Amino acid sequence: MKYLIRFSQSHETFRLAEIQSLAIINNIELDIVFYSEESPFCIVQLPSEDAAKTLLERSILAQSIHEHWGSADSYDELHATVKRDTAHLWPQYKEVSFKINIDAYQGSRSEKRKIDLINSFAYLGFDGLILLKNPDQKFTIFEEWEFDSVPRNLPNPLKVHFGRLVGHSVRELIKTYDLKKRGYISTTSMDAELALVTANIALAAPGKIFYDPFVGTGSFPIACAHFGALGWGSDIDGRSVRGEGGKRSLKGNFKQYGLEGLLGDIFVSDLTNSPVRKARILDGIVCDPPYGVREGLKVLGCRDPEKDAWLIEKGKQTYKNASFIPPKKPYSFTAMLDDILNFASDTLVDNGRLSFWMPTANDEEQEIPVPTHPCLSVVVVCTQVFNRWSRRLITYSRLPDSQVDITALAQRRQGEQVKGHTADDLNAFRRAYFRGFKTEQPNTGAAVGQSNEEK
Repeated sequence: MKYLIRFSQSHETFRLAEIQSLAIINNIELDIVFYSEESPFCIVQLPSEDAAKTLLERSILAQSIHEHWGSADSYDELHATVKRDTAHLWPQYKEVSFKINIDAYQGSRSEKRKIDLINSFAYLGFDGLILLKNPDQKFTIFEEWEFDSVPRNLPNPLKVHFGRLVGHSVRELIKTYDLKKRGYISTTSMDAELALVTANIALAAPGKIFYDPFVGTGSFPIACAHFGALGWGSDIDGRSVRGEGGKRSLKGNFKQYGLEGLLGDIFVSDLTNSPVRKARILDGIVCDPPYGVREGLKVLGCRDPEKDAWLIEKGKQTYKNASFIPPKKPYSFTAMLDDILNFASDTLVDNGRLSFWMPTANDEEQEIPVPTHPCLSVVVVCTQVFNRWSRRLITYSRLPDSQVDITALAQRRQGEQVKGHTADDLNAFRRAYFRGFKTEQPNTGAAVGQSNEEK
């Protein structure tokens, strides 16, 4: 049976990825009949009405799903299609209460015209009560209009659909987890909508272990925990995790939503000095790594261990103190991406997913390519566009060892280390950001020997 999904017209490149991931989580056979990022209406093939309800019961970017009774370019064609393809369904709804709505996307109808359009479906022969509140069945006429159709006074929509409501999504969760209502957040906390969508695309579900190595205030583990996964996290800065304690802490956020039982633990470390053992035990890794724009990327350690030997010895004596702040050194952005992929390949179970956010310039000449790894296959790349730059949610799946290209893996392990000393040396995106994403000019003789920080 075909069903029509009514999406929210936002985060268009994420919508199909979320629905396809939910089909995998619920082991539902899903075929996409029609989908366009320019339209909020998607037509799919599903095995049953129960499957349709299940598919949407944890979707964030969809609004509702409807048994598809017909689509056409005009009302005459739609009526002909409904009469031809669905007459055998009409007797089921002959005596039940019902109502018919009109959903005019990018368009508008007068009340009189709405009534005329609803009455045009009188041939369905429904004899039950018409109830505007809580009817037994809800039918909807969907209209798809051209952009600016109202000020242009266009007479007809581009496309019309008709369907019977089957189920709703849980889009209201965006309000439940709204950062404005959360006890503890920071400037880098991921907004509720995208955190929940990320958890869905990463296949978070009951009985699974999910980990965020850049946990901050806990947006991703909280989203994963809502869907039943056990959330773990770490951060290089223990202060961001601890907060002020109580309600204003990461653990306080879990308690606010009644999710304490799904918080594994939180610890302080960076990805290059992780206590997580290299064992294939994680079902998913979700994170939004630092981009190094506000300040250069850092990892634990000293720039020059020989010169800073005293600092290392001091750390050995004071690391247990609550006020201890470990020394840090500059870190390459590309090395961080490689480290994330290496960590995922070492710790994810077969078909476990890594979903992480990564910035890039919108200019093709400055675009940062999607990083790859022989042990990981790219599932989907979703993009959130800003002004001159974008951020992408890149999702990978861990390949079974039998499918890994051993030669490519050996070559990767022999790769050269990234060279550089300053924050700008080590981060091409940071350089582009502070240039306003203008094409980088070669250094002139006057600038020879200067660092980016000196210019």
